[in-house]
Amino acid sequence: MKAMILAAGLGKRMRPLTDACPKPLLPVAGRPLIVHHLHRLKQAGIQEVVINVSHLADQIMGALGDGSQFGLSLQFSREDAPLETGGGVRKALPLLGDTPFLLLNGDVWCEALPKQQVLQGNDLAHLMLVDNPAHHPEGDFNLANGRIQVSGQPKLTFSGLSIIHPALLAKQPLEAFALAPLLKDAMQQGRVSGEHFNGHWVDVGTPQRLKALDRQLNRQ
Repeated sequence: MKAMILAAGLGKRMRPLTDACPKPLLPVAGRPLIVHHLHRLKQAGIQEVVINVSHLADQIMGALGDGSQFGLSLQFSREDAPLETGGGVRKALPLLGDTPFLLLNGDVWCEALPKQQVLQGNDLAHLMLVDNPAHHPEGDFNLANGRIQVSGQPKLTFSGLSIIHPALLAKQPLEAFALAPLLKDAMQQGRVSGEHFNGHWVDVGTPQRLKALDRQLNRQ
């Protein structure tokens, strides 16, 4: 299975840290945030990783190279302007192939990955959900009997880690668009499975949460 890391965002919530450094390269516990993902992917047996880049792209590409330093093969999908989550994945599909792939938001930290399972039946996605953090108490989706639904209680938070079938996006135009509406449509069709992860997960979306994660990991 291949993997894709979303790393093309402007990092507006992380300013001023991201004015001169792209968010994926911000250090946490002695290594760039995106490198934590790469090490975890390697440990999980992933060999090929696609990374979309836009804001300060040359810095990311220069720091990571071809991936050999991590025991991986890296390819970059460069965007002249950020294409949002859906558009970025759609543009990268030729690099990802026609089988399901792991998709990871570059601005989260998680001690685990979604189960590398083959999607069941005609499913289009499998999402890892986590307990609702303090900054997102209302959650996103309901998980019942391994299936994810837009409605229903209680709701859990989408971790930003998932397995995606290319068919979810293959018919979309090559332009900027969000992934969430496509996922919600698939949920309404009963084509999205999920799992609840109870371990350590952080949405590293602000300088304060970055500092807190860095302190916590350095204490371990």
